[in-house]
Amino acid sequence: MIRYALVCEKGHSFESWFADSGTFDKQTKRKLVTCPQCGSAKVEKALMTPQLSANSRKRKALAPPKPQAEAPAPVPTEKAPVAMISPQEMEIRAKLKELRDHLTKNADDVGAKFPEEARKMHYGEIEHRSIYGVASPEEAKDLAEEGIEFHPLPVLPDERN
Repeated sequence: MIRYALVCEKGHSFESWFADSGTFDKQTKRKLVTCPQCGSAKVEKALMTPQLSANSRKRKALAPPKPQAEAPAPVPTEKAPVAMISPQEMEIRAKLKELRDHLTKNADDVGAKFPEEARKMHYGEIEHRSIYGVASPEEAKDLAEEGIEFHPLPVLPDERN
C-alpha cells in the first residue's frame, strides 16, 4: 500500500491510499479519484514530507544547533503541484505529447458521439476512419465487451510544469 498527498485543481489538499503507484495512475485516468471537498476529478500528487524513523529524529535532536541565518522570506500559503522528472521521463512525455498531437491532427473529433460512431464502424454501417472523442467509463466498458477495439488518448499534466 502507498499513501499519496493529493491536490485538486482548486487547491484542496487531501490524502488517499492505493495498492501501488500504477493503481493511482489507472484510477485518476478513469476519473475515479475525486476531491472530497469539491468533487473535482482533476487530481494530482502533491509533495509529501518524508517520514523519518525514530533513530533519525534522535540523531537530529543530538546534533548541535545550526546558526540561524536571516529569517527566510515568507512562503506562499497556496499549494501548487510540482514535479522533478528525469531526462528519460521528459523524453517519454515528449513522445506521448507527439503521439496525442498526431492522433488528434489526423482523426475526426466526434465528441460525445464516439461510442455511437465506433459501433457503426465496427458493425460496417459506415466506412472505417480514425476518430477520437469522449466516452463515459460505462460506455467504454460496453464497447470493450462488444469487442470494439479502442484506446484512450494519452493524457498529460498541464504543460505549466
